[in-house]
Amino acid sequence: MKQRKLEIMLEKVKGFEKPDVNLEQYATPAPIAAEILHFAFMHGDLQGTVYDLGCGTGILAIGAKLLGAEKVIGFDLDPSALEIARENASMMGVEVEFMQCDISDVTEHADTVVMNPPFGAQCKGNDRPFLSTALRVADVIYSVHNCGSYRFIKSFIEPAMISDWYETGFPIKRTFKFHKKDVELVKVEIYRIVRCDGNM
Repeated sequence: MKQRKLEIMLEKVKGFEKPDVNLEQYATPAPIAAEILHFAFMHGDLQGTVYDLGCGTGILAIGAKLLGAEKVIGFDLDPSALEIARENASMMGVEVEFMQCDISDVTEHADTVVMNPPFGAQCKGNDRPFLSTALRVADVIYSVHNCGSYRFIKSFIEPAMISDWYETGFPIKRTFKFHKKDVELVKVEIYRIVRCDGNM
C-alpha cells in the first residue's frame, strides 16, 4: 500500500473525545502516522508482532495492521481512549488487541515498537519510560521526539543505536485552552532505533 493511500484511510480514525493534558494526549495526524508507518514498512519492520506504546485512539496500531503486521497490540493507560481505539479498529475492519496498563508493565516480546510518546511538555522526561520499555521488549523501535533530541536519545538508548532519523513537521491542532493557534506546526524528529542484538 502506498503512503498516500494509507494516509487517506487513516484520516477516518477518530481522535480523543476529552484529551488529558497531563497525559499529553495529542492526536497523531494521519499524514505523520502514515509517514512513520511507511518508513517502518520500507525497512521490512512491520511483518511480525508490533506494539504501539501509548496508543491513544489507535492510529499507529491500526495503520501497522493495514500494512500487514501479523499481530498488533496497542497499550494505553486511558480506558476512554482505548474504547475509541477499539471502535476505530472495528470501523477499519482490522484485528488489533488493545490493553489497558501502565507502559512500564508491558511484558512479552515484539519485533517492532511504533510510538508517539509524550514530548515532555507538561512533565520533563515523560518520554523516558516509553523508551525504556521499548528497548526492553522490542528489537526495532520507531519513535517521535521533539526536535533537538538526538544527543539525549543517542545517550539514553546505549548500547542500542540510532540507525536512521529525520526531521519533519508535526501539526498539532488546538486541543487545550493554552493553545493560541488553530494549528501549530512543531518540528519533530522520527527515529529508527535498533538493539545491538536486533536486526539492522
